[in-house]
Amino acid sequence: MKKALFQKPLANKRVKCLLCPHECELDTEQYGACLGRVNHNGILYADNYGKAVTIAIDPIEKKPLFHFLPGSDILSTATYGCNMRCPFCQNYDISQFKVPTKEISPDELVETALARGIPSIAFTYNEPTIWYEMVFDTAKLAKTKGIKTVLVTNGLINEAPLEALSDYIDAMNIDLKSFNEVTYRDVLFGDLKTVLNTISQSYKNGIHVEVTNLLVTGLNDSKEEIKRLIDWVASVSADIPLHFSKYFPNYEYDSPPTPPKILDFAYEKARKKMNYVYTGNVIGGHENTYCPDCGALLVERNYYSIKKNSIKDGRCPSCGKEIYGIF
Repeated sequence: MKKALFQKPLANKRVKCLLCPHECELDTEQYGACLGRVNHNGILYADNYGKAVTIAIDPIEKKPLFHFLPGSDILSTATYGCNMRCPFCQNYDISQFKVPTKEISPDELVETALARGIPSIAFTYNEPTIWYEMVFDTAKLAKTKGIKTVLVTNGLINEAPLEALSDYIDAMNIDLKSFNEVTYRDVLFGDLKTVLNTISQSYKNGIHVEVTNLLVTGLNDSKEEIKRLIDWVASVSADIPLHFSKYFPNYEYDSPPTPPKILDFAYEKARKKMNYVYTGNVIGGHENTYCPDCGALLVERNYYSIKKNSIKDGRCPSCGKEIYGIF
């Protein structure tokens, strides 16, 4: 175990975790809601430090990140646990339960990426911010070795730890799961305002940001909610790539999959205000990148593979428009 960052001692050897808005107040030997942090004799420890559930090599498009080193591989890893309780979670087997792990150090992760010639490391599959100390140490080391660090996150993290991490994180795909505060609180065990702050602050801090919205049938797929979500993301920046993903029944949710017409509606509405819009988890979706000025096809994709990438020095080769991203 490693002593946790962002904690506050309380009376009678209780301790308060300040990592996320739940701010769990824990008795001795009690774990936080995320399953990764524990009060041991009045001190909060990261019990999950160095404990990996999996390590894999993915195409970066799988995160999904379409404007960050497209066509490259990324070293992906995860621990167990999460600070949200999405009833449709696709990775619930590791996010909602403690599972067997193997020990790995930040040095080993970075050296693995270097040895395999992989330019970036992703903390993904479960919620990476609850693995905060591991992420922080790895990202700090990776930066000195020229390896980039990516978070695929629900965005449920307090502002102080987010700011402390911002200097070392290169890219984030942030799940904006709903644009309804009640849904976030009562269904997802989250907080909408915190997630919105994570998106806006990360973008302002110069981190490459992409946003994903999983359209869950009957939960967050009304036309009004979709339009409000698009308007808000556009207010931060029209350049943020916005991914609408098709939902499939999983875990505790058995609503039917997202209808194609809802994905098409979201795509068409977003295209009026956003420069880069995509649909995912669907064959034949909108996955190509076009120049927002001249309409030239810049990146042609087939699911997770790149068939064509004509972006030159971060610009459209046809009109010279600067394209948001790291290429």
